[in-house]
Amino acid sequence: MGVLALLMRAQLARPEETFLGPHLYDQVFTVHGSGMIYLVMTPFALGLGVYLVPLQTGAPGIALPRLTLLGYWLYAFGALTLLAGFATPTGAHAAGWFSYPPLADAEFSPGTGSDLWIVGVCLAVTGAILQGWAVLWTILRRRTRGMTMLRLPVFCWAMIATCLMVIGAFPALLAALTLLAAGRADASLFASNAWNIGYQHLFWFYGHPVVYVMFFPYLAAVAEVLAVFCGRRFFGYRGTVLFLLVFAALSMSVWGHHMFATGQAANDYYSLTSIALLVPAGVEYFGMLGTVLGARPRPRTPMLFALAFIPQFLIGGLTGIMVGTPVIDYHVTDSYFVVAHLHYVLFAGSAFGLFAAVYFWFPKVTGVLLDEGMGRLHFWLLVAGTNLTFLPMFALGYLGMPRRVSTYAAFDGFGTLNLLAGIGAAFLAAGMAVFVVNVLRTLHARRLGRARPAGDDPWDGHTLEWAAPSPPPRLNFPADRPLPPVTSFAPLLDLKHREGGRA
Repeated sequence: MGVLALLMRAQLARPEETFLGPHLYDQVFTVHGSGMIYLVMTPFALGLGVYLVPLQTGAPGIALPRLTLLGYWLYAFGALTLLAGFATPTGAHAAGWFSYPPLADAEFSPGTGSDLWIVGVCLAVTGAILQGWAVLWTILRRRTRGMTMLRLPVFCWAMIATCLMVIGAFPALLAALTLLAAGRADASLFASNAWNIGYQHLFWFYGHPVVYVMFFPYLAAVAEVLAVFCGRRFFGYRGTVLFLLVFAALSMSVWGHHMFATGQAANDYYSLTSIALLVPAGVEYFGMLGTVLGARPRPRTPMLFALAFIPQFLIGGLTGIMVGTPVIDYHVTDSYFVVAHLHYVLFAGSAFGLFAAVYFWFPKVTGVLLDEGMGRLHFWLLVAGTNLTFLPMFALGYLGMPRRVSTYAAFDGFGTLNLLAGIGAAFLAAGMAVFVVNVLRTLHARRLGRARPAGDDPWDGHTLEWAAPSPPPRLNFPADRPLPPVTSFAPLLDLKHREGGRA
């Protein structure tokens, strides 16, 4: 998906560029957006839950393992099916990751590639629903002795909120895609504007909660990293838990703010619910800040990514409130301002949380640490690349550059800002290359027996996964190694500091 993003930035780096033709550009941005939403950020968030929730709850493994495996294979086949569109005579789907009719119907998006896109997304999303059920069931039914609900780690509570949104909202996307498939078979269906608007309601009922599905697990990973590297409990645990659930509930009520410009949404209602999201988001931010303030954090790579997550995602969150206000949304809708907002949420925010999680839990998964020097280089390249790529897009949107265009005229005045964004994308590519080399080199050294073992608890962790061997055995916790008593949401911290613990 990163390669597709680089192709788009190369096409837009100069006015009137012909590097990609219009139809190929449409395929590239459609598969890039679809891939990041359906195939990368959402599955990785659920994958973190599948791996970590049993460890953090003291369970020997995931509940419903066959259902979980079925969910994985549905996702894998869905991904292959979606990407197979590039191999068809008419090319991949080219109507955007949202695929509004009538643009996505058989008349304007003919060919097998669009049909494969529908099938691929349905398979991947069905797999996500199954995995969401398995993770939720593990938390509810397989917790170890002493782990009450208010002794669950923050990450597990984030997965509860995430799985509830997956189970509640994702079926709406399956209904929308079924409607789209029916419209491709019967062209008269989308002749009525009511069906077109109905599709948008179904799609965005999924499309807004999925943003938080791609946010909550990474937010919780950042919370875990901040607490461990500051050597203290996460601040405001109970408030954070409560408002994660409030946040999830509110996320199901704001979908219409994506439809202000249609004139078919209750603008006052959706604007009010969108702005109300500031309350739970603010509580979570105060929790992170309260954890860090006054502490002396260890500046290791996971902590760097966690700290950068806080201000960068704040930009994405605040601009989300802006586009949730009709008077602003009318000016910037379908412009590069929205592109910038979305990428500050999903890359400057969630992806930084993802990398905090990877560097933090990599030694638990493999038993060895990633190289710290390369990790820091990766971090600084991503900080520079992220802001150089996406900050100019706010200005482009304000100046009127529409999204989803493959080129622009020189007299539009968009060239310099697009060139800056292209240079930023090169920094991002370099940072990702450093990360891949770091992972491959570390795994190669581990295979040869040259990597220095990390030990079971290299970070002085707080939660039960750090009581398991690294990497964990098949049933997570050996019988000859009993789990420590669970006396709070940070049981290992209780044990190490002999606090006795109070949840």
